[in-house]
Amino acid sequence: MRIRYFALIVGILFLLVGILGFIPGLRILPQDAPLISVATGYGYLFSLFPINYLHNFVHLVVGLLGIAAFWSFKFSRLYAQGLAIFYALLAVMGAIPATNTTFGFIPIFGNNIWLHGLTALIAAYFGYWMQLTPEEAKNIDTRTV
Repeated sequence: MRIRYFALIVGILFLLVGILGFIPGLRILPQDAPLISVATGYGYLFSLFPINYLHNFVHLVVGLLGIAAFWSFKFSRLYAQGLAIFYALLAVMGAIPATNTTFGFIPIFGNNIWLHGLTALIAAYFGYWMQLTPEEAKNIDTRTV
């Protein structure tokens, strides 16, 4: 149940952040912001996190997947594992100057680095390291979803 609620809560949070990113009043573009190829909706959400419309779309997809994952223990665990790998990769890419804009498409630099790293660690806990209850372990052993 805990992994399912993790997927649901994270899904709702990502969905909300994705929606908030489309609200022009919540993002500003500093004068010294790095240039990116896809500048539509480019700015810093809450003046902290660089985003653009593609970034918001990724948040919406991750959020919807998390909400959908709530309905199955196996899917919730797989969601947490995938989230851990995906956001760890984004954190590393964000720290490398050649890839910190995902080749000009999505800004993943600045405060996004630590946020992506933290997301990866929390998701890794739920997806890989958390002790399972007997009922959760049974759900892994069965072939049904």
